Amino acid sequence: MTKRIRAKHKIDRRLGENIWGRPKSPINRRESRPGQHGERRMGKLSDFGQQLKAKQKLKGYYGNLTERQFHRIYTEAVRMKGSTSEHVIGLLERRLDAVVYRSKFVPTVFAARQFVSHGHVTVNGRRVTVPSFRCKVGDVVEVREKARQLPLVLEAIKSPERDVPDYIDADHNKMSATFNRIPALSDVPYPVHMEPNLVVEFYSR
Repeated sequence: MTKRIRAKHKIDRRLGENIWGRPKSPINRRESRPGQHGERRMGKLSDFGQQLKAKQKLKGYYGNLTERQFHRIYTEAVRMKGSTSEHVIGLLERRLDAVVYRSKFVPTVFAARQFVSHGHVTVNGRRVTVPSFRCKVGDVVEVREKARQLPLVLEAIKSPERDVPDYIDADHNKMSATFNRIPALSDVPYPVHMEPNLVVEFYSR
């Protein structure tokens, strides 16, 4: 088992939820937290505890972003007009690794980050190797020719685990996807309940 797999499974167990909806998550077999005291029953979370958990869950879902990256997204969302919590989701879903994952070119968000970093993806015909690259409405993301027959890609496309959301138009025959619009929270197919409003409360304390 790789370090990355152990890490993401630990995130699931620490939060007590199968945040990616994967069938191999240890939460499906064992609901306790990791560590020697994991079997102890958790007490009721305080308001701060609920806010912290909401932040950890959302941050962890997108490949366990660093605190600096995540806080930067919040700061940018605050400056935008309208609902800050909705803008946080919109900015996260515009990340290139998130678009690659949503398009079902790879099986996990962790794989999406690595896939982009290794230069397997183009945006509007130009190779991009930065997972945090922000897609705009109308951008066309394509898998490069040399990567189209990778087992990882073929496995993801055939997987029945999840569907491509309607704000992305994916063509798996051409290995391309168009980012149609910035989604709202209700549009994003999270396997678990996300609470970006609590994330905003956490940072605005």
